[in-house]
Amino acid sequence: MKIPIVLQTISSKLSEMNAKAIIVGGSVRDHFLNIPIKDYDIEVYGLSTIDDLELLLKEHGKVKLVGKSFGVLKFVHKGQEYDFAFPRREKKSGVGHKGFEVVSDGFMSYTQASKRRDFTINAMGYDIAKNEFLDPFDGMHDMNMKILKHIDDKTFVEDPLRVCRGVQFCARLEYEMAEKTKKLCMVMVENGDLEELPKERIFEELKKLLLKAEKPSIGFELLKELNILKYFPELSTKNWSTLDRLSSHKNIRLLLAVLTFGLEEEKVEHFMMRLSDEVKLVNSVKSLVNAHKKVLQDNLNDTEIRRLSTKVDMRELSILCENRSILERAKVLGVDQHAPKDLLQGRDLIALGYKPSGLFSQILSEVYELQLQGKIINKDEAITYVKEYPWQ
Repeated sequence: MKIPIVLQTISSKLSEMNAKAIIVGGSVRDHFLNIPIKDYDIEVYGLSTIDDLELLLKEHGKVKLVGKSFGVLKFVHKGQEYDFAFPRREKKSGVGHKGFEVVSDGFMSYTQASKRRDFTINAMGYDIAKNEFLDPFDGMHDMNMKILKHIDDKTFVEDPLRVCRGVQFCARLEYEMAEKTKKLCMVMVENGDLEELPKERIFEELKKLLLKAEKPSIGFELLKELNILKYFPELSTKNWSTLDRLSSHKNIRLLLAVLTFGLEEEKVEHFMMRLSDEVKLVNSVKSLVNAHKKVLQDNLNDTEIRRLSTKVDMRELSILCENRSILERAKVLGVDQHAPKDLLQGRDLIALGYKPSGLFSQILSEVYELQLQGKIINKDEAITYVKEYPWQ
């Protein structure tokens, strides 16, 4: 496994202190999946206090104290950030994915510490000093079998977000969910456990499903099987094949628009607002869905294409409609990358002798409307129109 030099150096220093550094979590999984490793999470075993670790890390870079009370330190070396943590136990103390009491213990065994993780493929570790992989729950076997399997019944159900994580992992990796894991997830859904979760966390997992899976339909089939789609009754299975075809674009607006093909604007908004409070995203998805519907229903003229360019990115719309001709027409009209730019601005009206007033917006709006209709095509024509029109 490729290990940054600074981590090797820190591992050597820890060995001198009768301690050790173990790479954990997704980076070990991604190593075996031949996925480039972006983030390294390191657990440190054998130290008494987090202060000892902090002092060591400060010798080699900067330490951000963002989770020291939970036994977590963010270490920055040459612009690269690493998460260092003590092994810890988690005890359920409240509702939701944050309702845990965390107890750090530098002298736990790796097997004890990794038991709190969600799936066997995420419980593998790499002992830097020994150059040895650790696999207490046979995650490697499950990877070879392309099966996603949870570790422990009791700890798994304590965090309902793991149901959503399981779905997106199955979609991204194209794994089967183990039957026992699937049944446990179905019980959690039936019990309403997912209702404890903030919608933002659910949306984060959905985005990973949509943006990282080559075939997002795998995840949505699983969402259906687990009965999670009861929370999103608007969604139709007929759109899932399109979802797979367009997944390579890695564009969240596009993919959310695909999910809501054919829905009325109110239903699109209702669906989106149950996922996110990002007004810009919600509005952009609504606009794309409405524009898609218009393209399918009408033989658009030039004015209508210009109007659409004020509401959506025509490149995205072309992809969504799987219709390149509309993008070619937009290019001819000069609106393939952005809407027509205003030929006139307030300063132009002042130069013509107008004083700032409510009339400005009326004049500029009418001129822009004529731009969209193709009746005014340059600034000189716009100025002539303003001069000749008897504005009140």
